[in-house]
Amino acid sequence: MDRPSSHRLRRGRFSEPGRFYLLTTTTRNRLALFDAFPLARTVISQLRHSDQEQACRSLAWVLMPDHLHWLIELGNVKLDTLMCRFKSRSSCALYRAGAPRRPIWQPGFHDRALRREDDLRAVARYIVAKPLRAGLVRQAGDYPHWDCVWL
Repeated sequence: MDRPSSHRLRRGRFSEPGRFYLLTTTTRNRLALFDAFPLARTVISQLRHSDQEQACRSLAWVLMPDHLHWLIELGNVKLDTLMCRFKSRSSCALYRAGAPRRPIWQPGFHDRALRREDDLRAVARYIVAKPLRAGLVRQAGDYPHWDCVWL
């Protein structure tokens, strides 16, 4: 049986520029690195860098203490390339910011392609409400590490 991080599970992955994707990735061993405000902001700056280089257009994201949910419209790169660049750049930036020099991210990531008919705003609301459902805050707006183009 294949492990969840096995490359065989990604054989059917298809990257289509202009398509909407919900991406999720976790820290290695689910370490809550992003409880530290400066480290969380370091990762967020790398999310914004992906937008600036037009690899994607971020629609909504939330950086939880040990994982990231990211709703994007894919630019002219493959999903694997986008995530590899993001993880590499964010890891280097985190090391410079004082994070322990060990692997930051779990290998691989989860992606879900959204059909154009899917309600992107409902997915975005689901994403930004994650800290509330996790019991980290009493109101979604109280959590500092999220953004959404519609809110």
